[in-house]
Amino acid sequence: MALTYEEILVRLRAAAAPDAVAGMARYGIVGAEVFGVKVPVLRAMAKETGRDHALALRLWAYPSRETRVLATMVERPQWVDEAQMEAWAADFDSWEVCDQACGNLFAHTPLAYAKALAWSARPEAFVKRAGFVLMADLAHRDQKTSDAALQAFLPVIEREAGDGRNFVKKAVNWALRDIGKRNLVLNVDAIAVADRLRRRPEPAARWNGGDAWRELTSEAVQARLAERAARE
Repeated sequence: MALTYEEILVRLRAAAAPDAVAGMARYGIVGAEVFGVKVPVLRAMAKETGRDHALALRLWAYPSRETRVLATMVERPQWVDEAQMEAWAADFDSWEVCDQACGNLFAHTPLAYAKALAWSARPEAFVKRAGFVLMADLAHRDQKTSDAALQAFLPVIEREAGDGRNFVKKAVNWALRDIGKRNLVLNVDAIAVADRLRRRPEPAARWNGGDAWRELTSEAVQARLAERAARE
């Protein structure tokens, strides 16, 4: 039987782990309230609960890390509209909630591509991060996204690569690397971007370019992409 909102809160409070909360904080996992419940436990609760739009809205409205991560797991992607995506993105208070929302939910909506482009230009750190996390998700997991669509992300990555905020910088890098690991054609394009970035004067751009260039030109990545191309 599906868990109710009240039962979920009771379980979260019973599973609270103060030591885990302190450890999470060291990695930037913070929020108005954090119970310290691990993600696999939340996934098990979400599986027990099933998809429920009304419940997802109630869980998100409770400002804790765990309820918001759970909300992204039980929400129905096909029921999510632009207003909800914008409202939830405005509430992001940690990189983890941002990434869980993108990976569990937003990347599976028809608006994912448009929001990747739009949010990448936003000034708010976690909203901007969400734009690049969506790019990475679309490159890594969505086989329906065309090469041309992913290539359109590369000028955006190049444009924003100088943002030195840690959680933005790492998401830009993540997007560039995942696009470059999609196939040999995109690998060549992403390496070209990385090479230009590593020659830029801004420290963040140089880091993004150098880190991505090393991985994308590595023997391991080149061999994996060549093997994949041979199978196609």
